[in-house]
Amino acid sequence: MNSQSETSEFVIEPPNFAVIPVVGSSKMFPVHRVYCVARNYADHAIEMGHDPNKEPPFFFQKNPENMDSTGRLQYPAGTNDLHHEIELFVALKSGGSHIPVGQAADCVYGYGVGLDLTKRDAQAEAKRLGRPWDVSKSFEHSAPCSSIVPSEKTGHPTSGAIWLDVNGERKQSGDLNQMIWKVPEIISHLSGLFVLAAGDIIMTGTPAGVGAIMRGDLLKGYVEGVGGIEIVVE
Repeated sequence: MNSQSETSEFVIEPPNFAVIPVVGSSKMFPVHRVYCVARNYADHAIEMGHDPNKEPPFFFQKNPENMDSTGRLQYPAGTNDLHHEIELFVALKSGGSHIPVGQAADCVYGYGVGLDLTKRDAQAEAKRLGRPWDVSKSFEHSAPCSSIVPSEKTGHPTSGAIWLDVNGERKQSGDLNQMIWKVPEIISHLSGLFVLAAGDIIMTGTPAGVGAIMRGDLLKGYVEGVGGIEIVVE
């Protein structure tokens, strides 16, 4: 954290910036922005009442400080229907605009496992009123995550199991090869909408089986070839 001094150029002390641990390193990954791909698995799009064959990828954002690698989650205020969504996330070491699909992997620093937590009742109300999803997606600690595994250890996974258990019961199960838009395509398309940068995180979507979680629940998630995540809901 930057500390203020008598000669500081800031009128208040700058806040801490969000970081994620890196497997095998004492250094941390600084988070710049967090982008999330909506409805990127066909079975999840269907369970949410959408046709996956009719739409290009679209995105929403979480705040950098929403990324939380502590392994504990305080049940948030303002919802009675908090849902889990297990995802592979991508951490970028470089960016740019209009990145060709064939060059997208060069931007990747590594991969991790995360949860896109959603206040489903708040999201449903936002959809009904035609309002943004921010309240339902960008609340505190809404993106529990694992440490990042550098890509030289994982390669660039295109297939492999992805699943989530709640209290020992399998709730979500899929394969990375079921993504409608693959990671290079996501990066390329997103770079046509935003100027991507080192430190950006991209959450790549969730398979079917999303559902509610409650205080006291134990969540265990896994992405083959990348690792796992374990969260206690308090």
